[in-house]
Amino acid sequence: MKVSLGPKTIAFPLPAYLVGSYDVDGRPNVMTAAWGGILSSDPPCLGVSVRPSRWTHAGIVKNKAFTVGFPGSNMARETDFVGLYSGKGRDKFKEASLTAARSQLVDAPYVDECPVVAECALEKTLELGSHTLFVGRVLDVKANDGVLSDGQLDMGKVDPLVFSPEGEYFQIGPFVAKAFSVGKYPK
Repeated sequence: MKVSLGPKTIAFPLPAYLVGSYDVDGRPNVMTAAWGGILSSDPPCLGVSVRPSRWTHAGIVKNKAFTVGFPGSNMARETDFVGLYSGKGRDKFKEASLTAARSQLVDAPYVDECPVVAECALEKTLELGSHTLFVGRVLDVKANDGVLSDGQLDMGKVDPLVFSPEGEYFQIGPFVAKAFSVGKYPK
């Protein structure tokens, strides 16, 4: 028997994104976002939802760009820190001992310590009640060579940090099956 939990924000797992932008004064800023995901494969687009009251919101609107860093599970402390505090009046990169790397493709910094980073040009915005959905066209994905196998991302090596609806960080578990293959049955 299922028990009703009422309307909730729920998905499994949620990302633990590190969203980079320059603030309205041109300073590198970073925030944690769990509301986001893939929105399109052609063109490749990622979405992140940000409250209008957040310092990052104005920076994305002004610069029409953002980056999405995918932190490893070893970055839980830094990821949590940049999500707890506003970048207004403080340098979260410095305080979290993170490196702000300048994107060559968009007007936004990324967290160099993240094993994988997507550089996004702002395509669209959609006001959705408490949050604004920023749709970013992915212009490039950069990955540390140590997280690749045969030139492709290896999830076991990326070891991404993920978030739960209950406010906890997790790692992704072991390999289960090959997608687009395991579900094929003989005719």
